[in-house]
Amino acid sequence: MVPVTRFAPSPTGLLHAGNARTALYNWLLARGGGGRFLLRIEDTDVARSEERHLESLLTDLAWLGLDWDGGPDRPAAGGPFRQSERLEVYREQLGRLAEAGRAFACWRTEEELKAHRDEQRRRKLPPRYDREWAQLPADEVARRRENGQQPVMRFRVPDLGGVAWDDLLRGARAVPCERFGDFVVARAGGRPGFLFANAVDDALMGVTHVLRGEDHLENTARQILLLQALGLPQPRYGHLPLLAGEDGAKLSKRTGARSLGELRGDGILPLALANYLVQLGDPDAPDRLRTAAEMAADFEPSRLSKATPRFDPARLAHWQRLAIDASPVSELAAWAGEKALAPVPADAREAFLEAVRPNVARPGDVADWARIVFGAVMLAESPVPAADPALFAAARDAFADQGPDVKAMAAAAREAAGVRGRAFYRPLRLALTGREDGPELAALLPLIPAATLRARLEAFAARKEEPPCSSSTTP
Repeated sequence: MVPVTRFAPSPTGLLHAGNARTALYNWLLARGGGGRFLLRIEDTDVARSEERHLESLLTDLAWLGLDWDGGPDRPAAGGPFRQSERLEVYREQLGRLAEAGRAFACWRTEEELKAHRDEQRRRKLPPRYDREWAQLPADEVARRRENGQQPVMRFRVPDLGGVAWDDLLRGARAVPCERFGDFVVARAGGRPGFLFANAVDDALMGVTHVLRGEDHLENTARQILLLQALGLPQPRYGHLPLLAGEDGAKLSKRTGARSLGELRGDGILPLALANYLVQLGDPDAPDRLRTAAEMAADFEPSRLSKATPRFDPARLAHWQRLAIDASPVSELAAWAGEKALAPVPADAREAFLEAVRPNVARPGDVADWARIVFGAVMLAESPVPAADPALFAAARDAFADQGPDVKAMAAAAREAAGVRGRAFYRPLRLALTGREDGPELAALLPLIPAATLRARLEAFAARKEEPPCSSSTTP
């Protein structure tokens, strides 16, 4: 079966890593099997849906490297792909349920429902909807309608039996019908409920596989019942463990999980995030950076772990390092951005990026090194330890004779001041960059403008040698 998958977010907030993982897995499943990936926007919650969130969502998914074959911005068979544009489809399917006696109007108010649930709890019964009001007397219906009340539509769940399916991750699953009561398929006023619209859309759009969070396990049972009642095909479902934060709590838009936009703003590379999210679900995935095509070709839902994964920034940093190391210079330049590279002459950018590549993790790091190498001639006072000024004078003279050759500078310093190894390289690095560590000096020195390099060496060569620290004791 050629897979057709979908990602169906609601535009009520920003995408976080947990949402991104769900989208990525569905995309990998579709692309790995030569199938189609759909992007459906579930925007029937008018009060909370916002266009700005939709725009952000499209930007985030494209940044992650996902493309879709049908979506709110891409017409295709099975569309439209915004639920707010499919209300007539839902009305038709709701009518079919009602005509078949599988759905009924429920006139209970929220207050009456709460009182009913409270009474069940008091009697130590599960808070399950009963059918006491499935058929109110006509005069009572008329009275409530005159008072402006609108009923919800509920699906009539079979009294006996259960729902079984073969889960893509968890194998054989079964949920008894007695676990849940008659559930809402349309809210007051006729707007479709999530369970109903989501299931109908999957069937009518030809979706064959659905990967989603394990919090939907019972929803899946309800939706299978719906699709069976309507005579519509049902996809194969797979339920992922929910992604947790470092503290073990479920990642959520409402609990401050970092959005994809924030990760992107921090300079995380999309391939780094994608590789990390895949390995989070598949501990046996190779610990090497893979392209999206490689990940898709190797993606198998049954291999995904059922344990709760935790989002670990330190592990993401590992994949960020691999992604930076593997990026072509042109991609590194685009990632760093023009603002970060502004001090770097155009003809030196490639060499500069190659030199600093091992020592940067964010665009801000690139900007820092650009200022160090190509910025002000004199750095702020460098914390250079007491060192013989002859060391810097010898390096200056070697530079005048042989150019920015660090080996020649080291040889000259060894002869003039008797220092070698760390005793030379550490003071030299601090004097020239103000940093204890950083890019290889052999690669960095040719990039520093000659006048700047000479001035920085001269400043330390001209210093008076500081006397060694002394200490005294009082008897």
